[in-house]
Amino acid sequence: MADPAMSVSPYWELTFDADGDPDGRRRERLIAGVAERKVRDLIVFAHGWNSDRSGATRLYSRFLEPIPALAPNARLGFVGVVWPSMRFSDEPIPDFPRSVAAESARRPVLDKDTRHALLETFPGRATIVEQITRLLDQQPREEAELEEFGRLVRMLVELVPPGPQALFAADTLAEGVPQSEPDMFSGPVTAVCEDFAQALAHLESTDGTAGFTIPNPWDGAHELLRQATYYAMKRRAGTVGERGLGRVIGQLAAKAPEVRVHLVGHSFGGRLVSFALRGLPEGVRTVKSVTLLQGAFSHYAFASRLPHDTRAGGVLQGQQNRIDGPLVCCFSRHDSALGTMYPLASRMAGDAQGAAGTDVGRMLGAKWGAMGFDGVQAVPGTRAWKLADALRATLPTSGCVNIDAAEVVKRGGAPAGAHSDIVHRELARVVLAAGRVH
Repeated sequence: MADPAMSVSPYWELTFDADGDPDGRRRERLIAGVAERKVRDLIVFAHGWNSDRSGATRLYSRFLEPIPALAPNARLGFVGVVWPSMRFSDEPIPDFPRSVAAESARRPVLDKDTRHALLETFPGRATIVEQITRLLDQQPREEAELEEFGRLVRMLVELVPPGPQALFAADTLAEGVPQSEPDMFSGPVTAVCEDFAQALAHLESTDGTAGFTIPNPWDGAHELLRQATYYAMKRRAGTVGERGLGRVIGQLAAKAPEVRVHLVGHSFGGRLVSFALRGLPEGVRTVKSVTLLQGAFSHYAFASRLPHDTRAGGVLQGQQNRIDGPLVCCFSRHDSALGTMYPLASRMAGDAQGAAGTDVGRMLGAKWGAMGFDGVQAVPGTRAWKLADALRATLPTSGCVNIDAAEVVKRGGAPAGAHSDIVHRELARVVLAAGRVH
């Protein structure tokens, strides 16, 4: 029987902590169950940032629901990956319940659900969360208070921890060039908050949800908190993928080598399943496809050399070759979270260009673009289709494939746009086509 909250069966849940350690009982239940149920094709879905367990379960149930009917002869199994992400409850997701507390709140104020999520995501920092909440509530006019807010946010997320994890949030690496933290913590916080506030005002004006107003820097401060948390979750997604999911896939391959694994990731879940490729034990070839839905990581992550810096390559360069099948990237120009906010938050220290007064469209296609906005970049041989054409075609058996999904991934208001508008039968069909599941 399927889980009451789940539309498909057999379904297993894999749970990981922030360090990538799995819940051992759930892992063993999966490995034993796959063999017992004689599963041939196992679809493993990882949620993104801005999610909690109940939200992830709803997403999995709704996205996966049409798959059994689309592949009636396949011996299917399904896995939902749950990892400690962070849900900002004041950001609406298409067709998902919006926090009641957030309905009447001005944006800069943290509702109780978001405060609770911060406390769960960053344990031991209750005093810092309380101070951040107070400043957002009071919105003092002194510039020093904005600087203090930035200091507190930095302390909350511990953006650049010591040791090897410090590089997990970097998607492009330069030979011999040390990685630094995002520009949002390398300069005056006031200027960064004003940049974010102007970007939000631009998105709301183009979305039709706001008229002309002078941007409030505390709107930008709220966005600074979101983006700093976003960056911390980006680092965590890499950790969970490489140290957690990749190893579990290897353990499954040792026990059930005939099982074909198909990885699917939304947002940072795309980064998670991509980093799982780095964590695969040597010789494991059971991953038959990877499908990225609005992937929230650099479009250069798989590149061996960057167009703007020949010393640098993607942190996942060559990892697509560990797939015994294609890496399919679905993207949409309607994804404002990745088209505007991602490039702003991803600029590294030393890049002085701010958001104010810039040509946002020009910035989108430059250094800091995201997979989910314009697809895999700078990887020779990458094929490209519109969604309708891809569904009529036979997808390649290897390499990178870009699919423009803007015809269905198009709903959602500011600031995220269509980032979470992924529950579509057409995208479920892409997953099956990528893995040659019939």
